[in-house]
Amino acid sequence: MEKAGEFLKMLYALLAGSLSLVLEVSLQHFWIGTQSRFRVTQAQKSYGVGIDTEIKAATPAMGGLVFIGMALLFFSADCLLTDRGGESALFWALPAACGGVGFLDDWLKFRRGSSEGLASLQKLAAQFLAVSLWTVWFFWRNEFSLCLWPGFSCPPPAAVPLTVLAVVGMVNAVNVTDGLDGLAGGAFMISLGVLGYILPLSRSGPLLSAFAVLFGMTGGFLFHNVRPARTFMGDAGSHFLGGALAALCVQGGAAAALLPAGFLFGIELLSSAVQIAAIRGFGRKVFRMAPLHHHFQRLGWDETAVTSRFLIFHALGAAFLAALFAEFLPGPPPGP
Repeated sequence: MEKAGEFLKMLYALLAGSLSLVLEVSLQHFWIGTQSRFRVTQAQKSYGVGIDTEIKAATPAMGGLVFIGMALLFFSADCLLTDRGGESALFWALPAACGGVGFLDDWLKFRRGSSEGLASLQKLAAQFLAVSLWTVWFFWRNEFSLCLWPGFSCPPPAAVPLTVLAVVGMVNAVNVTDGLDGLAGGAFMISLGVLGYILPLSRSGPLLSAFAVLFGMTGGFLFHNVRPARTFMGDAGSHFLGGALAALCVQGGAAAALLPAGFLFGIELLSSAVQIAAIRGFGRKVFRMAPLHHHFQRLGWDETAVTSRFLIFHALGAAFLAALFAEFLPGPPPGP
């Protein structure tokens, strides 16, 4: 009986993932046409890298909105077809809320015809508000318990602020990584592969199906986003993916898995932080341009070369960290 239940979970996840791939390719194609018709593009930053500016300025820039719509669709399917609606709602609420903050930023940029949407502090405040509400909901359902890794829990007083900071950090890390065709989406799929190895996804129906949906969704988006990109995910998409990675790790009982899963994203965020600190503190730059992928473009690397090499670097680094976590942290490794 137990094996039959596991088989049904896997079958449901497989069908959900396959459907999400087909839907993402189809809906994104329709959404690209709609955005092109109404000229929904995004102004390029005046201090940007200055490569392919006209092409990128004419590319539809709110592809991530489809992610939010698909999250609502698959949450509804979970409610109708399974008895796990509450767990599914808890999972999808975080990426959808983070994506909503990103969409507000995208919309303001479009309405103003500017590369600037929400002010930095406004965006950060909105992120903290959305993530804090989700975190309170999560801990209310889980008796204020945060599992960093099997056999290693976070003390309750530190659990809430640590979760909020980790999620907001991941959302911004994915956001700054989203600067080259296929980079953020490709890195996210590699991160999913790592999480598929170290998280106990097979023990949770909602997480297993969500994992499959995210894999299919991102693969479908990359169909349109590889260079030369026909669409960009925008802040709505990058915020959504950052929230999804965080929700998988936190709700999957291994919040520390964010470190290997977010390997490249963390390095990109760190490069931006170092650049800002160096400019403001010493009046000098560490990199030719931040985040790090733009530094290599300024060195003369082709965009495709930067993306490919960064994805290889991410795969190797994330796999190495995941192996270390599984080997040396207390408690049994989660396993697939």
